[in-house]
Amino acid sequence: MDRDSQLELYKTVAGRLKEAHTRVRSLQVPEGVRMALSRKLLVITDAAKHDLAGAARRLDRFMKDLDEGRFPEGD
Repeated sequence: MDRDSQLELYKTVAGRLKEAHTRVRSLQVPEGVRMALSRKLLVITDAAKHDLAGAARRLDRFMKDLDEGRFPEGD
């Protein structure tokens, strides 16, 4: 992947992570579910530091789960 496409992917992932965090904050779910979703986002964010393309794929799956109402169990 060349530098320009890497930078573009970084910008896309950063914007989508911001959108995902906003969506999670606005969900009407128990606090335990919100915390579990937030932890997943933190894992994806951390993964982006080492494997940007992999993090983008994980974020796609995360957003699809949100869209389809599939949430993890809360503590």
